[in-house]
Amino acid sequence: MGTVTLGVSIAVPEPYGCLLQERRAGFGDPAAHGIPTHVTLLPPTEADPALLPAVEAHLTGVAARTRAFPMRLAGTGTFRPVSPVVFVNVVEGGAACSRLQKRIRGASGPLARELPFSYHPHVTVAHAIADEAMDRAYTELSGFEAGWTCASFALYEQGADGVWRKLREYAFGGGVGSVPAQGSPLDDAVGAIGVIAPGAPAAPVETAVTPSTS
Repeated sequence: MGTVTLGVSIAVPEPYGCLLQERRAGFGDPAAHGIPTHVTLLPPTEADPALLPAVEAHLTGVAARTRAFPMRLAGTGTFRPVSPVVFVNVVEGGAACSRLQKRIRGASGPLARELPFSYHPHVTVAHAIADEAMDRAYTELSGFEAGWTCASFALYEQGADGVWRKLREYAFGGGVGSVPAQGSPLDDAVGAIGVIAPGAPAAPVETAVTPSTS
């Protein structure tokens, strides 16, 4: 049967998710449209398909013990020269993400694993592309800000085509907590809401995204 490649992440909601995905594509990152904009909780992990029921039960339990928390993104950072990544910073909600990822990788669960690096919550906007394009991503998104209430995370599977697809969403506290699906057309006002031109004053954007009940 082989294995499946799983990941767990917090989706960046609309309009910000598609905006950052399109910007990532615009910088020339070929992986952009195969990776929904997200904050990673479990990096790509090989698993036996037979363990999927246990994985889902485990994630259901983790989510049930978690309460919604504020998330805020602002500005850019990079892992260069260690790793060719430019990202948008998680400036609020990082501690909650760190606690969540530890529970997901708990030693007694089906997703137990060690990380080859220290966990650092972030939203990737460029990966392994030309240095000039990485510099553009770092500069052009330096004024980006977004905020929402995080009320869920999701389990994803990577297909043979390299695309990550959502298998199931897990609402915190047993409630309903979903974010709009990425892939819909961008609203004309997204640029005005989500991105501040480089060099312009970065006025706070505290837009709360209420979880959908549909």
